[in-house]
Amino acid sequence: MKKIFFIITITLLSINCVHSQTKKDVAAKSEINKDFAKAYDYVNDFEKILTPTQITTLNTTLKSFEKKALYKIIIVTTSSAGSYGNFSEYSQALDKYLTTDLKTEPSVLIVVSKQMRQIQVLGSSFIKYKLDDSQTTEIISNYTVPEFKKGNYYKGMEDSVTQIMQKLEAK
Repeated sequence: MKKIFFIITITLLSINCVHSQTKKDVAAKSEINKDFAKAYDYVNDFEKILTPTQITTLNTTLKSFEKKALYKIIIVTTSSAGSYGNFSEYSQALDKYLTTDLKTEPSVLIVVSKQMRQIQVLGSSFIKYKLDDSQTTEIISNYTVPEFKKGNYYKGMEDSVTQIMQKLEAK
């Protein structure tokens, strides 16, 4: 009986060891995610271009919109693309990280960099019928960029978010 118990215990432990992550796997994953925070809110001002009041206002707007319309919009500001080749790669990787690693699954991800003078709006595939790439480009050109050029980043983000919310709410 002791022999059978010993064999079962060894078998279970060896199966557990086979499926556990190696240090190399953990290091590779942390290398991939080193450019991203461990948690994200609706507004994530890593570049520090918004005031605390502006962040709170945008957070409240986006949170109530998600409760009402079930679409999650996340805004991230960053001063660099980190270890990624360019801003677009950084934005795509961030979107994937939010969806797969953090399970936040944003409907729309807005990534802004004042320092690099870049903005990227990524929409999930299930909203393309309401908000396609040409509409997104139009919103950025007509509402975001003019305000950003004036140095009013909050107004540009607020106007963009308002336009995006209107498109997503439209039937």
